[in-house]
Amino acid sequence: MQHEPLTLSDLTKRVKEKITSSFPGLVWVIAEISEIRTNRTGHCYLELIEKSSAKEDIIAKTRGTIWSFTYRMIKPYFEDATGQTLKAGMKVLFKATVEFHEVYGFSLNIKDIDPNYTLGDIERKKRETIQRLEKEGIIEMNKETYLPPVPQKIAIISSPTAAGYQDFVHQLENNPERFKIYHHLFPAVVQGDNAPGSIIFALERIFEYEDFFDAVVLIRGGGSSADLMCFDDYDVASNIAQFPLPVLTGIGHERDISVSDMVAHTHLKTPTAVAEFIIQRITDFHLYLGGLETAFTDIVMRKLAENRQQIKLIAQRISPLVINSIDKQNKHLENIARSIKRSTTGYVNMQDQKFGHYIDMAGYLTQKTIKAKSRDIQFYKSKLKIETTNYLRLKAQKNYLLEETNKLSDPVNILNKGYSITYKNDKIIKSVSKLETGDSIETILRDGKVISTVSRIKK
Repeated sequence: MQHEPLTLSDLTKRVKEKITSSFPGLVWVIAEISEIRTNRTGHCYLELIEKSSAKEDIIAKTRGTIWSFTYRMIKPYFEDATGQTLKAGMKVLFKATVEFHEVYGFSLNIKDIDPNYTLGDIERKKRETIQRLEKEGIIEMNKETYLPPVPQKIAIISSPTAAGYQDFVHQLENNPERFKIYHHLFPAVVQGDNAPGSIIFALERIFEYEDFFDAVVLIRGGGSSADLMCFDDYDVASNIAQFPLPVLTGIGHERDISVSDMVAHTHLKTPTAVAEFIIQRITDFHLYLGGLETAFTDIVMRKLAENRQQIKLIAQRISPLVINSIDKQNKHLENIARSIKRSTTGYVNMQDQKFGHYIDMAGYLTQKTIKAKSRDIQFYKSKLKIETTNYLRLKAQKNYLLEETNKLSDPVNILNKGYSITYKNDKIIKSVSKLETGDSIETILRDGKVISTVSRIKK
């Protein structure tokens, strides 16, 4: 049986009627916000999706709209209740009318959003993150790292403009005992969507100096729940938990403990509290050393007193023995001194004789050497005189030959022999190839010059 075809408008009209009749009133819907934007008139447009629990694949998607009048009421209420703004990636429970437009298609017109569901979803994700860290066996790893009793080199992760960072540094540098504590800031974004990646990047930079620093301090200085959500991020918590240096957190939230606080070596409420913790730790160790110093001094003084008494008793016993031994040693030393004196006198006399002999020999050899050198100098003086005379004679002969050669090469002598020199434009002509018919040339002879014009060239 063949049915009569429908126009597209008839089809969409029937679909609209079916949807309207199936969903005549408001319905509660759970969905995740994929995209959200607000136009200049205040209307809010959303893309809503649902993902499969296993593969995170999108299994449903539609458009959502919150008209400006409704959005002005929903937005502040939701933010006040949850401490965060509506944004992509957030799961929400909302009340909406189901609508179908013949041109724009299917959409949901949102009338209300339940903030409690979103809070519950955030808490659920936080519990899932904690359970995942526990399952992987890393949640306690950072607590097992060694924190020195005197942490003197601190790596700080914070925003350089955060008030909490300024408070931390001021507290650390103005401690009552004036302890010197080195600290270096590794700047990071500590709120918003970019915070997790920024914090992890700062940890990676600190890891390059693992052998230098004693501890890492992650501080912020308070904020709303939304501002602090980055510290519940699994990747941030996982990196902190597995970091080889102890991590101290002072995020500054009085009501809640973030996952980052839970996995850190030591969790404190505020940046100032972290600074006080470090200072107190060093102070305790300083006091401990002071106690050891006092105890050690007492033991040494007691031992000295006991030894002093023993030495006094021993001295009383050995004094006669020592005096007798000293007398014997004095006599022995006197005998040695007399023997040395005799030996020294004989040795000195013998050395005087040898020295006189050496002086006589040195004088004889010196006179002999001077005479030999005088003869050599006289010989070389005569030889130098002869060689100099010969050299000057040769030079004079060479100069005479050069003068004669120059005379023979003189152009005047060459002209006297019947030769001539031809010039063109004051330049000597050595080849007919340099001349052209009509050129004026000048020929120099022995007794004058001839000026002529070239009429023909024969090669």
